[in-house]
Amino acid sequence: MQGTVDGFSYGLVTPVAAFLMAALGGALGLRCTVRSLHGGNTFKAGWLALGAAAIGCGIWTMHFVGMMGFSVAEAAISYDVPLTLVSLGVAVLVVGVGVFLVGYRGTDPATLATAGLVTGLGVAAMHYIGMYSMSLRGEFAYDPALVVVSVLIAVTAATAALWAAMTIRGFLPSLGASAIMGVAVTGMHYTGMSAMTVHLDDHGTRLLQGGSMTTVLLPMLFGPLVLLLVVGVIVMFDPLLISGEDTWNGAREPRAGHRPQGRHVAPAPTAAPRAAAEEDFWPQPPAPAAEPASRYPDAYGPR
Repeated sequence: MQGTVDGFSYGLVTPVAAFLMAALGGALGLRCTVRSLHGGNTFKAGWLALGAAAIGCGIWTMHFVGMMGFSVAEAAISYDVPLTLVSLGVAVLVVGVGVFLVGYRGTDPATLATAGLVTGLGVAAMHYIGMYSMSLRGEFAYDPALVVVSVLIAVTAATAALWAAMTIRGFLPSLGASAIMGVAVTGMHYTGMSAMTVHLDDHGTRLLQGGSMTTVLLPMLFGPLVLLLVVGVIVMFDPLLISGEDTWNGAREPRAGHRPQGRHVAPAPTAAPRAAAEEDFWPQPPAPAAEPASRYPDAYGPR
């Protein structure tokens, strides 16, 4: 018997909340990645890791917030804890691979394509590992065409996100890029969900195991949410990001008349005064005018 699948048990609450989590993780990750471009290589790896953790946790949280609205009318659903944790690790790891690739090697086409492919496939793997962590008395089946579409969406979204992380400057453009990322990742999730059907069977191999959504998902969401909160506090109170000096390669053009504080700035050197010439004090008399030529040539000629 085929189960009655409902991905919107709470209406638009879970899709909107899932989008907000994906956009929040994307926004924090973009700001951390932008911050990694400043200050040389001293803290670069730390900021990139923080950005990867934010984006990965945002994507993973989006997935399981969306799963709260998923139900099968004829069966109870439980979640396998180890597989759920594996899906979280995969999300953070593959995003980290992509972020570090573009962070250290730039966004040339080959690097960007490689990083986007790895990250997109990893995000899709996170989604389907999370789906496989569900168990009920029955079997899951997937439409191959929709699965391929969901993977393509994941790769495209990951490539665009990595490009934006290295290219977009400024707070408002980052918010716009984060919103686009949230739409793309959430769209990938619900595309993958629409590819799934459930065939109920009391003697199926996927027997009920693990814990329910209340006992497993809600406690597990607490950790990623706390991490996103911590990253948000770090980003909000970072002096360089607060000052807005990330508008272009980490250096904002100084304002007219602005003098940097904390160090002496020598005045610009001026040209040395010209040594006074002698004629400035003893002007020479003007040269006498030339004698006009005689109107009458010498009648006697040369002697």
